[in-house]
Amino acid sequence: MKILFVSQYFYPETFRGNELVFDLVLKGHDVTVLTGKPNYPIGKFYDGYKFWGVQKENINGAKVIRIPTYPRGDGRAMNLVLNYVSFFLFSYPYCTFKLVEKFEVIFVQQLSPITMSLPAIWARKKNKDAKLYIWVLDLWPESLTAILRIRNKIVIRALDKLVRYIYSKADYILISSKSFEKYINQRAPQKTVLYFPNWAESVYEELSTKEFDIPKIPDGFNIMFAGNIGEAQDFETILNAAELTQNEKINWIIIGEGRKLDWVRKQVDSRVLKNVYIYGRYPIETMPSFFKQADVMLLTLNNSAVFNLTVPAKLQVYLSSGKIILGAINGEANSIINENKIGISTEAGNYKALAENALVLKSLTKEHKIEMEKKSRDLYYSSFSKRLLLDNLEKTFKQNSNLG
Repeated sequence: MKILFVSQYFYPETFRGNELVFDLVLKGHDVTVLTGKPNYPIGKFYDGYKFWGVQKENINGAKVIRIPTYPRGDGRAMNLVLNYVSFFLFSYPYCTFKLVEKFEVIFVQQLSPITMSLPAIWARKKNKDAKLYIWVLDLWPESLTAILRIRNKIVIRALDKLVRYIYSKADYILISSKSFEKYINQRAPQKTVLYFPNWAESVYEELSTKEFDIPKIPDGFNIMFAGNIGEAQDFETILNAAELTQNEKINWIIIGEGRKLDWVRKQVDSRVLKNVYIYGRYPIETMPSFFKQADVMLLTLNNSAVFNLTVPAKLQVYLSSGKIILGAINGEANSIINENKIGISTEAGNYKALAENALVLKSLTKEHKIEMEKKSRDLYYSSFSKRLLLDNLEKTFKQNSNLG
């Protein structure tokens, strides 16, 4: 099949869509990627990229077309707006006049912003027989209003109309969380909705024995957070729980970067939280080595309507690594953790229960710990493995394109 993959983010930025593209190439499909100039999450262009000009590359057999994109910078609202607008604005002339190939499948990895779906819609106008798939990983406008705290009703109504328009153009809407289905149906009641969750990158699935020169984390019971350090991840709750466990030989390890990293560092210093250790960002291939040093992994999100429906992608990463999960999160992710007995999760924002549950996990016997770790990995391979999900997606493409 000839497939057009559309996303503002692509390799060397680390998103699940990279592996989806490379897997399709390995299966013999002809894949073109329409994307932006890489600058996430560091806020400036990666080496070898610049703002002006359409850049073309071949990466692992995929043809990559990079549209001029304003860098995110420090992540402030105006920079994000320019970042979002530049990608779809500069995509329009390219999709309208330059994109001449014919495709059977057009697939959108729809993270924030939802406007990254617009180039796919424009490309579809020249490929009327192609099937358009939108993989919804962020609900809009709910995600935007939750993170940026937008309350202007005119803006929210305008965004809602945009979302309804984009969904109306899709043939199939894929959802990463089952809880998304109700919201999708409200905006696109006639569309076919398919469940397509996240998986863990290969580096986690393969359980590599390769060792990297990384810091050794301190002795004690180590609770590790790995990922984006932003508003959504509720670091207020994490630091409050850390403060309650300062005398319990429990360490809270933070690996990653993001808009709230400076705030977290200042809080740790001002509150003298000697059991919180911040290591910053490390390459993805080093993460399994960090995970081996952790007793449990930490999963948190703020209490908000949209986050209560979201299953963070790091849940699958933790599962594939066979880790016990400590959570302060609502909704589907909370249920997955507690119902499958792969850890303990309290509701979002409950820092006292988070601290108490940390103590419970610290007291587990070795046998109980091994049992929970096995359940975690077994759940991943029965429900979320990359091979299972990507094979099913290819079958869906073929069936719906009458190529099966």
